[in-house]
Amino acid sequence: MIPAPAFLANPERFMAFSRWAAPMFGVIAAVLAAAGLWLGFTAPADYQQGMTVQIMFIHVPAAWMSMFVYLCLGVASLLALVFRHVLADAAAQAAAPLGAGFTLLALVTGSLWGRPMWGAWWVWDARLTSVLVLFLLYVAYIALRASIDDEAKAGRAAAILALVGAINLPIIHFSVNWWNTLHQGASVFRLGGPTLATVYLWPLLLMGLAYMSAFGALWLVRIRGEVWRRRAEAAALRAARA
Repeated sequence: MIPAPAFLANPERFMAFSRWAAPMFGVIAAVLAAAGLWLGFTAPADYQQGMTVQIMFIHVPAAWMSMFVYLCLGVASLLALVFRHVLADAAAQAAAPLGAGFTLLALVTGSLWGRPMWGAWWVWDARLTSVLVLFLLYVAYIALRASIDDEAKAGRAAAILALVGAINLPIIHFSVNWWNTLHQGASVFRLGGPTLATVYLWPLLLMGLAYMSAFGALWLVRIRGEVWRRRAEAAALRAARA
């Protein structure tokens, strides 16, 4: 049998690490968010979008995180299927609601941004539609786990769904290149370098790091909670059999 990664093979080591790492990431997130919001909301109005450009500092990092969290969900699901390790399965389960929250935030703020720019709250644009599909995948993952009483069977079924749904990630990323779309192309992470003005780029990057740190803190807390829940259920089951 292939040995599981050392970190995932030792829940006690994870619990010791997360005990101090979660609050640390939370503090980092708060500091970065404060700096990013201050720089972003004191930046000058864009010559085309006016002050609505400030929605970017909330929307774009949420869109980034919607995909990143699903990537984490997919990797954790793969590890859970291959190594059948409880901690990897708990990590996948803990990530799904956070990813759904980021994706919903991206959809809502995108709609608020799209109304003054496109004249509509929603259009069936390739990027918007594929992100909506991503949100539905998160919801389906959560619902599938909740619908199966057996924890092991629920984890395997949800992991397979998560891995199949990962095909949507490159579709989201390349949708603006593959189809005619109202959504603008990449302006930060691109081969030719960022095209975004520095006055907007720095607060956007700070907010991206703030979102990442916040996810790290919340994910660790949720995994810890999931570990404690499973331990409590296992202890209750042993007591009932005694």
